[in-house]
Amino acid sequence: MQRRRSSKTPKQPLQVHHKTQTDLSAWRKGGRIDPEKSVQDQQSPSDQKNDSKQDSLEEALSYFEKVQERVSLKNNSVLQKHLTTVESIALQRGLPPEGFDVLLNVALSGKLADTVNTRLLKSLVPASVIPETSVVSSVSWLCVSKCSGNIQLLFLRWLITVFDFIDHKEQIHALYGFFFSFLQDEKMCPYVCHLLYLLTRKESVKPFRIRRLIDLQAKMGMQPHLQALLSLYKLFCPELVTITLPGKMKTYFKNSEGPWKAAINTVRRRNQENSPVSRPLLLGTAQPQSRKRKWNTQLIIPASSTNKNNIEEDREKNCIDLYSMNESFPVEQLQTFSQLLQNIHRLEFPSQMGSVLTNPLLLHYMNCIKDESIYLRLYYWMGQTLQEECTWCVADNNQYEEEFRGFLETVYKAECFLQEGFSSCEEFLYKSLPLWDGFCCRSQILRLVSWIPLSNSSEMKSHLYDPLAQLFFTSSLYFKCSVLESLKELLQNWLNWHVIHLDSESDSQVHSLNTTLSGLVNVVAELIHFVGRISTVALRLENNSTFLLYFILDFYETVCDVYLRYNLPLLIMPPAGVFYPALLSMDSVSLNQLCYIMYRYRTNLVAAKENEMSKKKMLQFKFSSQTYQEYNQYIIAMVGCLWTSSAFQKDMHPQGLRMDDELLKKTTVQEFKTSFNIVYHPAMMGYAVLFLQQAWPDDTTFNFSLIKGKKWNWYLEYLYAQGLKGLKVFIESSINRVSQASHSKAGNVQV
Repeated sequence: MQRRRSSKTPKQPLQVHHKTQTDLSAWRKGGRIDPEKSVQDQQSPSDQKNDSKQDSLEEALSYFEKVQERVSLKNNSVLQKHLTTVESIALQRGLPPEGFDVLLNVALSGKLADTVNTRLLKSLVPASVIPETSVVSSVSWLCVSKCSGNIQLLFLRWLITVFDFIDHKEQIHALYGFFFSFLQDEKMCPYVCHLLYLLTRKESVKPFRIRRLIDLQAKMGMQPHLQALLSLYKLFCPELVTITLPGKMKTYFKNSEGPWKAAINTVRRRNQENSPVSRPLLLGTAQPQSRKRKWNTQLIIPASSTNKNNIEEDREKNCIDLYSMNESFPVEQLQTFSQLLQNIHRLEFPSQMGSVLTNPLLLHYMNCIKDESIYLRLYYWMGQTLQEECTWCVADNNQYEEEFRGFLETVYKAECFLQEGFSSCEEFLYKSLPLWDGFCCRSQILRLVSWIPLSNSSEMKSHLYDPLAQLFFTSSLYFKCSVLESLKELLQNWLNWHVIHLDSESDSQVHSLNTTLSGLVNVVAELIHFVGRISTVALRLENNSTFLLYFILDFYETVCDVYLRYNLPLLIMPPAGVFYPALLSMDSVSLNQLCYIMYRYRTNLVAAKENEMSKKKMLQFKFSSQTYQEYNQYIIAMVGCLWTSSAFQKDMHPQGLRMDDELLKKTTVQEFKTSFNIVYHPAMMGYAVLFLQQAWPDDTTFNFSLIKGKKWNWYLEYLYAQGLKGLKVFIESSINRVSQASHSKAGNVQV
């Protein structure tokens, strides 16, 4: 560490040729001010005030840089003045890159009292980036133990918080072993583990480090921060970490952000509001950004060079060394899909895992290379961000609702791209839904619900179904419809997952698949039953709303085809509280939907029966007789209503339409038996009127009894021509006379 110690000698100001260079850095070097900055200064209404602050900050930095011996804060007006200047400017505008080297060195050198050092460290709020050299230089002070343990701890917390603001990380990665040595300190161990977690690469995993972590775990117990680091090591080198670790993701690390997070957010927001010309305050290249919060600074891949010309030179050099397999390929130079293919085994993901969410090429990489360490890093970052920034879980976060909504939208788009849900989102939903009001970020939350991964049905009941049901029953009609749409997409995503994984299974895996399939059937069945229950109640609450009924039937359009379309041996009929409101609906669209659904149920049940008889399928999941019984009861009711006008006599369902003639006569309806056939049904009567007008244009009596015999068949063709395809396939498949007339062969189910 001798080279590090020599860094304590007086230094020349940093010659950083950076596009994000501040006015202060240009002024200190006596160089030319950036033209962009000149434009901003001309447009700023407080030029003189800003210049005064810059002078004051420069004077304060010069003072701290010249401190050579221990100075007391008490009765020292000069120190108090400069300390206050640094604090006020840092909290108002953030510090320029050049300020960190001076302030870190003086805070960790032990020349000032801990009270002053603490205030200085808490003032280290970046306006743009933090030079890596400043961090490395400050770390070297830890070797000589000049500062107290509390200051070392505070420095580590600061380093974790601003990790994504450091412009480079290569030299910091070289200090991995140095940081690892601090694990023996019990107070520092959680924060050192957190920092190592951010720094760990595959080459960082060594057998002696694994043994050290296991020894520490034996000494301290099952500490979450040790488990986190061991889990990451196991993902990189599973052959080296043989112990069993908890598989469920949890909050591994304590919140280290202390006073800096709020200050960074405030500075970023204020700088954005005060800048008429977009400034590159965020990490990365000089593209204008509108994001303010910390997670959004991580959505941009940081550039690996502080000079644009150097970036261009690196690109030219990489054209020559493109196929060199000895070096990793910088992700910021990844621009095309062909580059991804050529360098797919040399890519090293950025430290800012959030940048992956907005980069299609990196998402492609995640899809192709199933590197669990990448997912673990992404899940950790995302879980922490969701937990800490949720606007209804954390106090005083309401002002950031719009930004949080944008972040959730970004996460959802990434899930759609990868075609799988993130487990960290699942945990966030499980924790936040009981506190959610159903209004804040509604669209984004329900979209995330549709990508919840398959999990234990008991967990989903307590963490998803129960809180969602409470909101569902007490919210508006439109919220109910949104929930049903989200649950339909959730069902489809699960079924698509099953199809993809079923196709990838080999014959040798049939038995393990059989077990997995059984669990999948139970989880899917629980979801369908849940939707059936809430739909029944919702229709009563909303007076059988046609709008609501459309979304319910849309869900069952997926359910009725589960067996044939998704190869899942499961068929669940809709509850009577859904079936009969749809059958008696006054809207032809709902009735047509129901007819199509019942047609697909029949097709799936016939196929299942044939497979059972032929025993062609190796995976034998027989449908219960109750399923066939429910279907037969429903089909008798539908045919009795729409065709034979006998529903009141033949409907055998416990919640069906069967009524005694004496009771029906008391209704004073003359032709009560035909009240729900395809002519008199409230949903079909409009079509019947139009048909009569076309068939008998001179007859104004609208005599519906004329539609019989041959005219009945004409009426059917008329209905089919109006786009009622569901009604067509239902009648042709379930009515024996029509089936024989429409097809050359028999064999359809007798009613």
